[in-house]
Amino acid sequence: MLIQTVGIDLGKAVFHVVGLHASGTVALKRRFSRSQLLAFMANLPACLIGMEASCGAHHLGRDLAGQGHTVRLIPAQFIRPFVKSNKNDFIDAEAITEAVQRPTMRFVQIKTEEQLDLQALHRVRDRLVSRHTGVINQIRAFLLERGIVRRKGREFLSRHMPALLHEGDSHLSPAIRRLLQLLWSEWQALEEQIAAVTEEIERTAKQDAACIRLTAVPGIGSLVSTALVASIGNESAFSRGRDLAAWLGLVPRQHSTGGKPRLLGISKRGNAYLRRLLIHGARSVITQADRAKHPLGVWMSQLESRMHRNAVIVALANKIARIAWAVLSTGKPYRGMVLADA
Repeated sequence: MLIQTVGIDLGKAVFHVVGLHASGTVALKRRFSRSQLLAFMANLPACLIGMEASCGAHHLGRDLAGQGHTVRLIPAQFIRPFVKSNKNDFIDAEAITEAVQRPTMRFVQIKTEEQLDLQALHRVRDRLVSRHTGVINQIRAFLLERGIVRRKGREFLSRHMPALLHEGDSHLSPAIRRLLQLLWSEWQALEEQIAAVTEEIERTAKQDAACIRLTAVPGIGSLVSTALVASIGNESAFSRGRDLAAWLGLVPRQHSTGGKPRLLGISKRGNAYLRRLLIHGARSVITQADRAKHPLGVWMSQLESRMHRNAVIVALANKIARIAWAVLSTGKPYRGMVLADA
């Protein structure tokens, strides 16, 4: 009997493989290196392959798909219920083979090289911004311990840093002055690196057709558009805009029983970085948009009259995500109206 379903438990250099016959019985249970795995799978008839959507899965998935196999990536939380008894690599691989056969299973779309490149840019920028914030907070803490207080605002502190370091303030000892000089140099270097990565992201946004269409949507700029394209590509992973909003965690959690629905705060599932960008974009629309001219102006004003400001921002982020899905799925530009099929 031919092997019809294969589950691969991924590792850095070693991969554990379990193959099933059509009847569901185990026909293969082997351990391979990366080169051995690709050579072995190339000699197998086309089959269904399941893998956990983890680091390296997209690259290996493209290689196996190029050999004619059907490859499906599964989020780790959906594989866990299929793990029997104790956990080891072969049991994990067998659980993957069972999960990948489920008709209602949710899969992750295999990313292209371009998507992974964009995703890498965003991850590097996010790490640099986090370090940048940490350096500024540490400088403020050191100054506060010496009785030097400066008002909020990164730009304000930036303008006063040269004077603080060179005016010979008696509150600053030579040791702390040297440390502050080191932190100030790191601050400036991080700003240059962030600017360089941001410029590359913006350059990509101006060249990509999907990003150009997305940036016409209020609340979506170069960062949000490229992050969307890097995460969902051409939206084919979602059948409708509501599914995208749910994946981003922009919908209420539900805890219902006995036929009584109960909605809680937003679920915060999925891509936290993309959700944060969309919420920042929605906040800018709420605070800066001309309500009289904005297509969602009346809707925002009505919502604000009966809901907390933060809830309105999240609701608008949900709507922006659904509009973005519609723009990507139709291939048409945004025309300043809510797309009904989103």
